[in-house]
Amino acid sequence: DTHSPSEMRGVFVLWLSAAAALVAPPSNFQTTFPTTHRQMEGQRGVVTMRNTGNQVAWRIARKRMENQTRGRLRLNVFKSHNHIYCQVVDDENMHTLAAMSTLDPGVKSEITRGGNIEAAAVVGAHLAAQLKEKDIDKLFFDRFSGKHKYKYHGRVKALVDACRDNGITI
Repeated sequence: DTHSPSEMRGVFVLWLSAAAALVAPPSNFQTTFPTTHRQMEGQRGVVTMRNTGNQVAWRIARKRMENQTRGRLRLNVFKSHNHIYCQVVDDENMHTLAAMSTLDPGVKSEITRGGNIEAAAVVGAHLAAQLKEKDIDKLFFDRFSGKHKYKYHGRVKALVDACRDNGITI
């Protein structure tokens, strides 16, 4: 029952070809995979932004669209070391409806320094007053400002809470 190495190779190759036949792909097997988003329509999987390939950016954009359909405008906040800036944006019409910062004359007269929590609260109160004049009462807070991602903490929290305390729903 001893076989030569050449006979054993033949048996091994025969065994491999039989195993390959058992796991052969179906006749409708797709050998090329979709590369564009248009080809991926209707298929499940990770959805990414068209140009960036970033799934997080896709979720942010999706969340913004969902909030717009609920009739809410976007409250965008930017903070530097010395100042804090905020604006209310209507993304459908691409307009800034209201803006306020620690550099505005009304706010600047009430604060001593622009880079602290007290200044952010004053900016939030002034923004709420400006929004009430324009009959805007519903917003959603956008944590992502350009390349910056702000936690709901510190100066940002003080600004949003001041808006809430003055009658704006966020």
